[in-house]
Amino acid sequence: MRKKFVMSMVSLAIAGSGLLAWPLPAASPAPAAAIAPSLQAALADPRRDKDRARDAFRHPAETLAFARIAPGMTVADYLPGDGWYTRALVPFLGEKGHYVALFRAPKPDEVDPVTTFPAKAADWTGAPANRIAAFGTAAIPAAANGTVDRVLLMREVHNMLRFGWLYDDLKAIRALLKPDGMLLIEQHRAPAGASADYTDGSNGYLRQKDVVALVEAMGFDLVDRSEVNANPKDPANWPDGVWTLPPVFTLKDQDRARYAAIGESDRMTLLFRKRL
Repeated sequence: MRKKFVMSMVSLAIAGSGLLAWPLPAASPAPAAAIAPSLQAALADPRRDKDRARDAFRHPAETLAFARIAPGMTVADYLPGDGWYTRALVPFLGEKGHYVALFRAPKPDEVDPVTTFPAKAADWTGAPANRIAAFGTAAIPAAANGTVDRVLLMREVHNMLRFGWLYDDLKAIRALLKPDGMLLIEQHRAPAGASADYTDGSNGYLRQKDVVALVEAMGFDLVDRSEVNANPKDPANWPDGVWTLPPVFTLKDQDRARYAAIGESDRMTLLFRKRL
């Protein structure tokens, strides 16, 4: 039922409100001059040596600069996985900054990452435990609401959509943000004319106009967009979805060189502000 409700919001936004007829902000990738030396230093930290191979596809310096993240901020990271952005963000936020990991509730046979992730993040980054927190999206302390400057939602909107998490988790994210807080979304991008069946989340790719409609319907305004994570080599129409490409290579050795030459997916990078 939740998925049907969310999809109906998209339909209403497209057909009724005229939202998608509005012009999108012009793309504005962050120039090298906008990347703070402290961010460059954080990305050069030896603790990131294993992460650095993917910098060419994920563009962390330009992406974090585009999000207008600065030392001293409190930044939440939705489903941080193995900590790829954690190892960049925690050192960059500095001694006065705070990092918050957001997780879905674990399955019955899984260890709750809320209890284990802060220690892992402290070990990865050398930061004290009081600068790192973790919350379940369904159990965020009321005192935390309105305290976060930025939320990162990196390549997860398709999962939120197909598993029915989108409504509840975007609502929780909005509550966490300060009145002027911002949400950064990076998401695998489908062609503008891709079918609804292909872009229901199950293939990883979503149409940019649908993502904008969904997020704006949940109380955010799109304020900027960047092409820093675009990849024109990716046609974004693979029968096996985005996972055909690196780093997953779902087809394993079949045409592996071809997919490696394309690289990681074409991605939209969008910045939203909490609407009051």
